[in-house]
Amino acid sequence: MAIIEIEQLSKSYRVYQKREGLSSAIRGLWRRQYREVDAVRSIDLRVEQGEFVAFLGPNGAGKTTTLKLLSGVIYPTSGTARVMGYVPWERSNEYRRRFALVMGQKNQLWWDLPAQESFRLHQQIYRIELEQFKKTLAELTDLLSVGELLGRPVRELSLGERMKMELIAALLHSPEVLFLDEPTIGLDVVAQHNIQQFLKYYQQQRQITILLTSHYMKDVAALCRRVVVITSGAIKYDGSLVGVIDKFSGSKILRLLLAAGQSSDGLERFAEVESIDLPKVVLRCRRGEIPKMLSSILQQYQIEDVAVEDPPLEQVIANLFEHAASDSSNQVSL
Repeated sequence: MAIIEIEQLSKSYRVYQKREGLSSAIRGLWRRQYREVDAVRSIDLRVEQGEFVAFLGPNGAGKTTTLKLLSGVIYPTSGTARVMGYVPWERSNEYRRRFALVMGQKNQLWWDLPAQESFRLHQQIYRIELEQFKKTLAELTDLLSVGELLGRPVRELSLGERMKMELIAALLHSPEVLFLDEPTIGLDVVAQHNIQQFLKYYQQQRQITILLTSHYMKDVAALCRRVVVITSGAIKYDGSLVGVIDKFSGSKILRLLLAAGQSSDGLERFAEVESIDLPKVVLRCRRGEIPKMLSSILQQYQIEDVAVEDPPLEQVIANLFEHAASDSSNQVSL
């Protein structure tokens, strides 16, 4: 059953073009020039109940705009969307009680008040029964290990602690759909890992539907099986995480551990040399050539260990972004 249904959804902005110089600025007071920016261009998307989907793209690709459309923050230029059967921009109270939006760069908690005061406000806004509120709050604070921080003003918390509080605030009313816009931005490795583990556990237990945007590929690899890539406002890929690597990476990483005293001379004949730190050698080679190339190397060199890996996910996604941007530029030039 599809929880999120998007058809031909578009959002355009009219942007003022300010020219350089005083005289141009003065002329702009009477005669302004604008250009149309297509933030989202006729996208189609279906997300099933209980899916954890990564929504990826470079800066300005349209990810945040799409989440704002689905949460009813802004109106579309054209197209339709339904989330749990509701049209988001109609902003019905029933819909707003069933979803949550967390934006890593914006706070929903009162800065000078303890988080527990903001939580009580959320209880009143969402009309959560007191016993249910206490039970949910206790569960979330226990899972995130922040019980001792509830009485501290939000401004005194670290970035990672504030993000945990933001997640608690978003989940107090037990939403069925959760939109996460870069929830781990700026966090250190430990804080990122803690947030990842919490989201993975919570989603598996509650089977809620989550749409995640993130520039950290470790978030994606740890949490999502399905990936949707958007560039220049249009969806370029929708499929499995493994499929991204298979489709957009034509190479493999071959790690060799040479035998003691074995020289690495001549290995560049077989593949591109990534690094040499004897006895370790890292090669990059085309996917289809691995068996033949490895057989030739083993015949001519003494190898103690071999490992074949996919290239880093960050590298694959970056290549995908570049190719998608290049295709968009070619279409525009035509």
